Amino acid sequence: MFRIIRWLLLALFLIVVGAWPAAAAPIGLAATGAAVIIAAVPGPVLIGAAAIAWLRHHSAAIA
Repeated sequence: MFRIIRWLLLALFLIVVGAWPAAAAPIGLAATGAAVIIAAVPGPVLIGAAAIAWLRHHSAAIA
């Protein structure tokens, strides 16, 4: 909880001093890069990868 409060206070401080755009730029660039990569992969491939990941990592029901 204290960690969340510290992050919020840091964000508030950066907004107040006007440095927020510079501090948030790497986050925006990472999100844009992830969107480009996801957009480049066809939908059926993403669905297949998600299905494989789910099947490998879900807990099997014990009957």
